[in-house]
Amino acid sequence: MTRTDRHAWLLPSAMADTPADTPPGRRPRRTVRDWLVDALLFLLAAFVGLLAADSTDQLNSEAVALADQLVGAAACCALWLRRRWPVGVAVVLTVISTVAPVAGGAALAALFGVAVRRPVRETAVMGALAVVSSTAQVFLRPDPSLHPAAAVVVGIVVTLLVTAWGMLVRSRRQLVEALRERAHRAEAETELRAEQAQRLAREAIAREMHDVLAHRLTLLSVHAGALEFRPDAPPAQVARAAGVIRDSAHEALQDLREIIGVLRAPGEGGDGDRPQPTLASLDTLVEESRRAGTEVVLDIGLDGDPESGEESAAVPAATGRTVYRIAQEGLTNARKHAPGTEVTVILRGRPGDGLTVEVHNPAPTGPVPHVPGSGQGLIGLTERATLAGGRLEHGPAPDGGFALSAWLPWPP
Repeated sequence: MTRTDRHAWLLPSAMADTPADTPPGRRPRRTVRDWLVDALLFLLAAFVGLLAADSTDQLNSEAVALADQLVGAAACCALWLRRRWPVGVAVVLTVISTVAPVAGGAALAALFGVAVRRPVRETAVMGALAVVSSTAQVFLRPDPSLHPAAAVVVGIVVTLLVTAWGMLVRSRRQLVEALRERAHRAEAETELRAEQAQRLAREAIAREMHDVLAHRLTLLSVHAGALEFRPDAPPAQVARAAGVIRDSAHEALQDLREIIGVLRAPGEGGDGDRPQPTLASLDTLVEESRRAGTEVVLDIGLDGDPESGEESAAVPAATGRTVYRIAQEGLTNARKHAPGTEVTVILRGRPGDGLTVEVHNPAPTGPVPHVPGSGQGLIGLTERATLAGGRLEHGPAPDGGFALSAWLPWPP
């Protein structure tokens, strides 16, 4: 322990207990609550002093009574300095209360301030000094209405109660501060997990875009190679191959615009020629869920014609992948958290109006299994829909089940 630490109790409270966010050399400003507490302690000290003065005036002369009243008033006024010098004010008032009972209330208020603001060791020293002072006061300025032994016991009990009350307030403040810090830390960790989930979702989207882009470029290279090795091909075949190359290049440029700004996870490889699922793969996904034991109702109505497949082909590939992932996540969640229920997947939309995807399952009839998870998949879906220019909502349904709804743009 350094010399400064050994004598820290002699320093003003503004120097010994200054918060970290308070500028150096400045005391923290009092709040409205601080003013109210100080005013209440001042009134209580004045009330206790008046009671003590009333019980001792009959044994003292007028001069002594006047001096006691002046000392009591000064002691009450000194309480306004207890926040800056808690230990110093408490020592002075405790010593004065030994010969001036009217300062006893102010001494107890100062002792309470020490118990609230200072460590346990300093509080114990001040409590012991207060017990000695109250005991000595019984013999120096006795109260005629109390037996000396009873007065000593009352003084000790009151001192212990005030000290315990102050320490309890200090412990409660420390507990509240610890809980507040823990809540802030938990909130920061939650935000960090959400950011990590968003980053993982972006990386997954980037990998899918990379794979699709590689697939398109592979097709473009194949058709370009066919034109190179068949320069004598009929004009119709050359025109058809040129059209395929043009369309593939246009789609590759669109995918390249989407992948800009999204990072690929380092150290991960991918099969560049592997095509990713699209809207046309939704039927296969539903069939896989049905084979796994989940009852699925698929309702597709694109451009007002639920039986047509041409509209599905007209949906942009990136939007179709997002629809597929949303339906996949909805079916997976229903299978984990509501097994045995019927899942409804509804897809509606037309060019210019956008696509609407809804996945709904009712509440499970049996016990709900506990499946570990923190909803990171839904966070990733929300990030995916936002990057696609749409929005996604999820939560409990009115019938007690769970609903997942998303809107995605579909250019005209």
